[in-house]
Amino acid sequence: MLATRKLLSLVMALVAPSVHASTVDTSAGGLSISRVIGGLEEPWAIAFLPDGTALVSERGGRLLRVADGAGQPIAGVPEVMAEGQGGLLDVMVPADFDQTREVWLSFAAPAGRGGATAAGVGRLSPDGRQLENFRIVFFGEPYRGGRHFGSRLVEMPDGAIALTTGDRGTGPAGMQAQDPKLSAGKVILLSREGKPAVAVEGWTPGILSIGHRNIQGAALDLSGRLLTVEHGARGGDELNAPEAGRNYGWPVISYGIDYNGDRIGTGTAAEGMEQPLHYWDPSIAPSGLMVYSGRLVPEWRGDIFFGSLNSDFLGRLDPDAPAATGFAEERISAPETGRVRDVVEAPDGSIWFLSVLDGAVYRMAPAE
Repeated sequence: MLATRKLLSLVMALVAPSVHASTVDTSAGGLSISRVIGGLEEPWAIAFLPDGTALVSERGGRLLRVADGAGQPIAGVPEVMAEGQGGLLDVMVPADFDQTREVWLSFAAPAGRGGATAAGVGRLSPDGRQLENFRIVFFGEPYRGGRHFGSRLVEMPDGAIALTTGDRGTGPAGMQAQDPKLSAGKVILLSREGKPAVAVEGWTPGILSIGHRNIQGAALDLSGRLLTVEHGARGGDELNAPEAGRNYGWPVISYGIDYNGDRIGTGTAAEGMEQPLHYWDPSIAPSGLMVYSGRLVPEWRGDIFFGSLNSDFLGRLDPDAPAATGFAEERISAPETGRVRDVVEAPDGSIWFLSVLDGAVYRMAPAE
């Protein structure tokens, strides 16, 4: 209990003094939203160090160590292609950080006249100011343009690292996401050393699943199962639970239509292709994913949280409540929830999310 109180005090100390904390009505009652840090330029991801300190990535290429309402830039970040949707993307801190001090990054890497989804790992210096000996462990094939890089990083229960990629905007006519030899539109599984951690017969080693459009959120549920959310076109955003050797359909099947109104592929189902756990039509552009422990809000234990990039809400799915599109959904809307790119659970059980619209990170929790 004493350790828990110390951690709670530390995380609260990292929250910047706010001019005011707003209250938002939810199914769990009124919750307080306070600003942790503002003044960010297109923030993309949040991760926590074991001491409760937050790391925040900005798409333009900065990685920040956030404390006391201020962000300290961390040196040693790789060069990124900050064009279109590309740039510095996800940041992930493995469970054994206290021993390894490893920090993983995913990013759009420049490659010739285009760019590629890439991932790498470095060691955070003792003073927290530099990523030392950063090395790239994954580099996808390059494509022209700056669309659909993915990309999220998740540590699996066995220590392997799941990396998600997008189809690079190849569209309904492009079959790259269906090609098991290519990295576009896939979930990739890597060892901690960056080696392929799965082998499906006939597929490039390391590819776990195929047929994804643009995975913008990934997390483990409370049983250790990998979940992902990906963008559709006009409709057809999906929540999936990717498994080895499975095909999730894009662009052969989809619950959405193309931007010009045409049907995509063969419809909503095909033999040998998986159905989503949940889908959205019209599109909400889901981004970020977190499965909540229930620590501060017990009635939300096991529920799935995500952001929306084209709307103004933080979403919650209840896997125990079925609905026509999969699971029952709650949309938590407040002045702070504009274009939510990422959502994570802090060590104290509060829910942190970042707003691209505000250039800020917010903390949501029961009022003290």
